[in-house]
Amino acid sequence: MQSKELRFHVRPGGCMTGRVRVPGDKSISHRAIMLGGLADGVTEVSGFLEGADCLATLTAMQAMGVELETLGPGHIRVHGVGMDGLKPPPAPLDLGNSGTSMRLMAGILAGQDFDSILTGDASLSRRPMRRVTDPLASMGAKIESTVAGTPPCASPVGVRSRASITICQSRALRLSPRCCLPDYSPRVRPV
Repeated sequence: MQSKELRFHVRPGGCMTGRVRVPGDKSISHRAIMLGGLADGVTEVSGFLEGADCLATLTAMQAMGVELETLGPGHIRVHGVGMDGLKPPPAPLDLGNSGTSMRLMAGILAGQDFDSILTGDASLSRRPMRRVTDPLASMGAKIESTVAGTPPCASPVGVRSRASITICQSRALRLSPRCCLPDYSPRVRPV
């Protein structure tokens, strides 16, 4: 049996010129809006990913009194209110299908002095949240969720205890209590 050899010939196709805009990163976009909102002063975010999940974070921060200006595609100016400047939202914060928003907001809201409820669409409402709510509860946060440990999650009047805890699963959760709880010092162990 004889094998057939395939040969391909490639020729240059010419020059390409222009500009390409790479989409923003979802993970960084969430954090940029949240941290900008908790900062004192103005933060400009460029490369913001304008997808549904990141827009849910943006809307939630606006509902808590953070002023946001759209300066252009993917370019947001965040007027930070400081660590203690968030206001109680007028209604439950609907985070759509954004698990990242749910996890990070739970940590941020656990350190606030007002009641809050985090909710989302049917898909998000089926996701387990105990890897977030249990560590926050061990720090003294009053976190309520369904019997199955799924959203909606309620955080009545934030964290009172500033205990150090071990968080092994949720990298997202490590950031937000560190920002909102002045005496919080996590012990992080590898998984």
